[in-house]
Amino acid sequence: MNVRYPNGKLYKQTEAKKSPQEKKQLYSNRGMTLEEDINETNRYYLEQQIAVIHKKPTPVQIVNVNYPKRSAAVIKEAYFKQASTTDYNGVYKGMYIDFEAKETKNKTSFPLQNFHNHQVKHMKDVISQNGVCFVLLRFTSLDEIYYLDAKNLLYFWDRQLNGGRKSIKKEEIDECGHKITLGYQPRIDYINIIDKLYF
Repeated sequence: MNVRYPNGKLYKQTEAKKSPQEKKQLYSNRGMTLEEDINETNRYYLEQQIAVIHKKPTPVQIVNVNYPKRSAAVIKEAYFKQASTTDYNGVYKGMYIDFEAKETKNKTSFPLQNFHNHQVKHMKDVISQNGVCFVLLRFTSLDEIYYLDAKNLLYFWDRQLNGGRKSIKKEEIDECGHKITLGYQPRIDYINIIDKLYF
C-alpha cells in the first residue's frame, strides 16, 4: 500500500516489517513494544478510573482500493491528511495530558532526529495553554524508560538549532528526566511522575 504525506511525498517505513516470529524473537527479552506497554497502561488507567488517555488516530484519506471480492478489499494508495502531532492525549484530574513516545537502540544518547518540527511546535502550543506535555523515551538495548518533560526536550531542540548536539546525552536524560521502572499494573506508570511534578 502506498501512503503519502499531505504534500504528496511518499511515506516510507523506516524499518522493514517483521514477521510475527521475528517480532516474538526480537521482543522476547524485553517484553512488549513501547506502544503496546503504553496502551496496556492506558487501559489500566481507564478501567481503574484514574485517567482517560488514548492514542490519537492518524487521519488517512484513502484514494485507491482494490476490490477482488466484497469481503477482501485492499487499500492500494492513501494519503496522510495532515502531519501528525503527538501520539497520546487525554485528561487526568482536570488537566490536559499530551505526550509522544519514542524508542532508540542507542545506549549513550537519544537522537533528536526522532522528533519532527510539527511535533515540537505542537508541544510548545500545549505548554502555552498550561497542558501537561512530555515524552516517554525508551532505550531498547538497555530496557530503560524515561519521562522527559517537554520543556526539557525544547531546551535540547533549541540547542540543536543553535549549532549544538543533534542528540540528548544519556547523562542529561538521567539528570533532568525521570526513570520509570516497568511494572505489572500499570506497565509504565507515568501518572505517578505527573503526581510528583504537578500535585
